[in-house]
Amino acid sequence: MLIDSHVNLHAPQFDEDREAVIARAREAGVRLMVNISDKVSNWPKVRALANQPDIWCTIGTHPHEAKEDPDLSPATLVKIAADPRVVGIGECGLDFHYDLSPRDIQAKVFRAHVAAARETGLPLVVHTREADDVMGAILEEEYAAGPFRLLMHCYTSGAELARRAAALGAWFSVSGIATFKAAEDVREVIRDMPADRIIVETDCPYLAPVPHRGRRNEPAYIPHVVAKLAEIRGWSLDEADRRTTDAFFGLFDRIPRP
Repeated sequence: MLIDSHVNLHAPQFDEDREAVIARAREAGVRLMVNISDKVSNWPKVRALANQPDIWCTIGTHPHEAKEDPDLSPATLVKIAADPRVVGIGECGLDFHYDLSPRDIQAKVFRAHVAAARETGLPLVVHTREADDVMGAILEEEYAAGPFRLLMHCYTSGAELARRAAALGAWFSVSGIATFKAAEDVREVIRDMPADRIIVETDCPYLAPVPHRGRRNEPAYIPHVVAKLAEIRGWSLDEADRRTTDAFFGLFDRIPRP
């Protein structure tokens, strides 16, 4: 059962052919997609796509956009998350590579998302880049204040943060980066991820897997990610499909399993 756990189908890169992209995904066997919120102000666009039975969505603000709403409250996220098509909180987190929002604002907004995930019971979709020490400290501090479920989305950070997150019960998602020739460090971390808490994603329109690298990514390419995960872990394709499907429904449990 092919599932793309992280798509950005509301992105402007799909404005010219969005319906054709969705149709190609279905033709490729993709049964479910989760459309990820990049900022609360974009919520209407994100939610509009989730009117389709095989597309669900999240609510949250990416660290790049944290400066847009530095006083974002958990209550705002909780209220929107009452929508039954919302299955997660985020994408949220820390990005110290681009620093498109001040780091203190990123952390403040991230903690608001954690509180919303804790209150709703929905999984937290975490973005982290070049912020391993700070991310690990915030996750551990917040988890000690009250548990919550979390997904380390498109994980490309270090082995130590992966270990710390796994100790908190985190799930991890693997993207097309795993297929990149120079990404052996990413593959090494994937080999050690908890076998029952790995899911797959495209993060489309970004990070197209080999053999489509350099083009716009789309959900129809998720089989390449599954195949690479199977190779890395020494699983058959069927086992990779079964394991990632089980892990997906274990995490996104607001979605009924067909």
